[in-house]
Amino acid sequence: MSTQALNGLRYYLTGTLSIADMEWLAAELTEFARKEEHPQKPYTMEELNAMLDVAEADIAAGRVIDDEDAWDELDEALAHEKESQMAEAV
Repeated sequence: MSTQALNGLRYYLTGTLSIADMEWLAAELTEFARKEEHPQKPYTMEELNAMLDVAEADIAAGRVIDDEDAWDELDEALAHEKESQMAEAV
């Protein structure tokens, strides 16, 4: 993309977005750019098989939680995060 086009995009966004939205977008773009700089390499079959072996051993030893408990934990965490955000906004 040309510098002129990027400047136009920046001008549009700064005239449209709130400061909070611009900060959020900047953080998201920065995180995305960092991931692109260091893309993940694919796993080898040996690595995948080793991970499966560990997972199967964890299941056999009972070191897992069922999916209902996992969803409940996620719901709790999201509710707590939402409460924290609401408290910060007040």
